[in-house]
Amino acid sequence: MFGISGAEAIVLIVVALLVIGPERLPEYAQKLKDLVKAARRYASGAKDDLRETLGPEVTDVDWRRLDPRQYDPRTIVREALAEVDQEDAEEKRRREREEREAAREARKAEREAGGSGGGSTAATQTTSLVRLAPGQRAPFDSEAT
Repeated sequence: MFGISGAEAIVLIVVALLVIGPERLPEYAQKLKDLVKAARRYASGAKDDLRETLGPEVTDVDWRRLDPRQYDPRTIVREALAEVDQEDAEEKRRREREEREAAREARKAEREAGGSGGGSTAATQTTSLVRLAPGQRAPFDSEAT
């Protein structure tokens, strides 16, 4: 408070009491009480004027959430990197999904081309496809899965 320590404040109060004296002390105590009340009324009025001027939106704001002292730069960087990692993972999943869909479409086109009897170049280029007779089951490859 004004750069005065506790001990200095006590010394100032004692000196003021000695200077004022016991006969004028009640009068000055009353003036101090009136001054404190006036300061409170002034602060309350200023607060009400500010609320009225800024509108009802200001009362809904959580000012503690906006306090810059609560932000830790390490946390901000960590969260930003986590968001980037999450976006990269989502992008990778989307690309993989598109690649699977494209491969599925290619296999479907090969089956349609192979089933019609006309030898398509796409069907002849892939040697890993095995044509099965109706009712025949595909062999199980335990190392492939």
